[in-house]
Amino acid sequence: MPEVTIMIGGRGFEVSCQDGEESYLHSAARMLDEEAQVLTDQIGRMPEARMLLMAGLMLADKTAAVEDRIREMEKTLAERDAELAQLRNAPGPAPERIEVPVVPQVVTDTLAELAARAEALAAEIEEKAGA
Repeated sequence: MPEVTIMIGGRGFEVSCQDGEESYLHSAARMLDEEAQVLTDQIGRMPEARMLLMAGLMLADKTAAVEDRIREMEKTLAERDAELAQLRNAPGPAPERIEVPVVPQVVTDTLAELAARAEALAAEIEEKAGA
């Protein structure tokens, strides 16, 4: 097990960790040291135990706020997933109705009448031409 010296609040601490975990330990120590530095700047020098307790509480408060935000985001994401599933399962839109104009009966009758007259005239012309 590697022994690592971490600095928190200007004080060195010897800590053991698992092989390969050194970078995580240094990262966590930097976070705790930042909180300890805030305390030192505000209050001044204090006993180690109190400094570590206060810095740990400050980090725990930040962690709790982040966890609350994650829960909110997970809730929002679940709502969006449900909405998306509902939209995917919803029936498609109703088919669009297209109306084709219908020729009024009076027009059809008039055209039939004109066609009959034209045929009658053509027959009459043929008769006169043949005679």
